[in-house]
Amino acid sequence: MTEQYEVIVVGGGAAGLSAALVLGRARRRTLVVDAGEPRNAPAAHMHGYLTRDGMPPAEFLATGREEIARYGVELVRDRAVDVAPGLTVSLASGRTVRARRLVVATGLKDEPPAVPGVAERFGRDVLHCPYCHGWEVRDRAFGVLATTPMSVHQALMVSQWSKDVTLFLHAVDERELTDDDLRRLATAGVKVVPGEVAELVVEDDRLTGVRLTDGATHASEVVFVAPRAVPRTDLLERLGAELRETPFGAYPVVDETGRTTVPGVWAAGNAMGFAEQVVNAAAGGYRAGATINGELLMADLDATP
Repeated sequence: MTEQYEVIVVGGGAAGLSAALVLGRARRRTLVVDAGEPRNAPAAHMHGYLTRDGMPPAEFLATGREEIARYGVELVRDRAVDVAPGLTVSLASGRTVRARRLVVATGLKDEPPAVPGVAERFGRDVLHCPYCHGWEVRDRAFGVLATTPMSVHQALMVSQWSKDVTLFLHAVDERELTDDDLRRLATAGVKVVPGEVAELVVEDDRLTGVRLTDGATHASEVVFVAPRAVPRTDLLERLGAELRETPFGAYPVVDETGRTTVPGVWAAGNAMGFAEQVVNAAAGGYRAGATINGELLMADLDATP
């Protein structure tokens, strides 16, 4: 038996919960399908969200789930494994649900560089976003692990939080750096170290250095990396949504409300872009929810004789 909802939200992170909150308050029968895999799970705290700065991500989500429940929104711990035209969603549990509108807020997965120690320390003293955690590690010895020429930009950015920054070229040939790169790095005081990184050095559960394949070890208390972003766009692809290629993967083409090229389907949060922080994701979910409610209202009014 297929259960009918007005809106199904796939993804129970900031974007999905925010959309569900708006829809629940608008008295829409809404289902949130949450697989429980938030992008910021490795982090102990989230930052940059006014009034929620420093809040643990798990606490933030728990509060959000309590809020949507007050408005009758149903949340299930399940995974959407397929979606068919007509917005019929198949769940891993075997349940089948259908909606008039669908919000895809499945986010993305970060895959850190395959250097021993990086994945194990990710979210602790291996970081990728200075806006998220730069203040907490300010003035420490920073290392930046270069995986693409764009890592130069990351090294320049983190120099705002520390004047002791070393760019380890690792997978980048020094010849790939432009004259502007070298000039800016020198001006910012960023040291450039060629050679491949072999591993991170950890002592007493604390990052202390970066070891190169030639055996040389450089002191570092924090290492910034650029993880490979893997957008979770499977459902959107199955529906035939148009995607756009970016340096951080392929994301759906959307309008300012998150509406995709598939009628009745929205994307929100990191399902629509790499750089959506928690506060941006929540705002995007709000916009999607409000737009959907208005669209459903007008559709119902126009369908009434």
